[in-house]
Amino acid sequence: MFDATIDDVRAYWDKRPCNIKHSDKEVGTKEYFDDVESRKYMVEPHILGFADFNRWKGKKVLEIGCGLGSDTLMFAKAGANITAIDYSEESIRLAIIRVGVYEVGATFYCCNAEELSKTVPVEKYDLIYSFGVIHHTPNPENVIREIKKYMGRGTELRIMVYHRNSWKALGARLSHPTWPADKAIAMHSEAQTGCPVTYSYTKKIVRGLLSGLKITNMFVDHIFPYIIPLYKKYEYKKVWYFRMLPQPLFRWLEKRLGWHLCVTATLPE
Repeated sequence: MFDATIDDVRAYWDKRPCNIKHSDKEVGTKEYFDDVESRKYMVEPHILGFADFNRWKGKKVLEIGCGLGSDTLMFAKAGANITAIDYSEESIRLAIIRVGVYEVGATFYCCNAEELSKTVPVEKYDLIYSFGVIHHTPNPENVIREIKKYMGRGTELRIMVYHRNSWKALGARLSHPTWPADKAIAMHSEAQTGCPVTYSYTKKIVRGLLSGLKITNMFVDHIFPYIIPLYKKYEYKKVWYFRMLPQPLFRWLEKRLGWHLCVTATLPE
């Protein structure tokens, strides 16, 4: 358990919304958002298959933790009826600008996912989607409890949480061998160091988090291979040991030691 509060989490993400540095163009312009989209899915291409945006055309989608609205926009472009929430006011502000720039529809709420039903009307959704968010709230189990209120027969829950047995988590723990694992991983979990809350999960632990739901798919993916100082300058050169790996071997490694633990679940029959 972390000592940080939900307001500490909000302050952190308000200061630097996720992916805000994915472009050096003027923030809020179409050119800026185009860059953010291009870079995001270049670095994390597995999102496209996991979210399966086109599948949700004409369907009701609830996104928990939209950030800048990259996935929100993709759902909207695909024709989904998308409702998105985030606790960061700055993230919501930019996400609203973003869908306006592209002239697509989406409904936004700025609220705490641990108390979702206090703000978002309870109704059933076809998809509840949360990519890289639930592990950043002080009490993730409360978010899952709330999410279940919006699930019906046929609803799919698709979430990504950080993988404890990953290459990145190992590096963080080796950097601070005397620290508790959660603290070491949290410190280095994001581009901006010092994230106040970051839980990580094994497959066994995530099954406990999703207790009462039927897990229909679970997989691990994503190792970030690039040299970070160059990446910050929009230069994509891989760390030397990843350059040496044949691509099939690198993909084999990602499927075992990836940072992203992706899970699909439904209500039990």
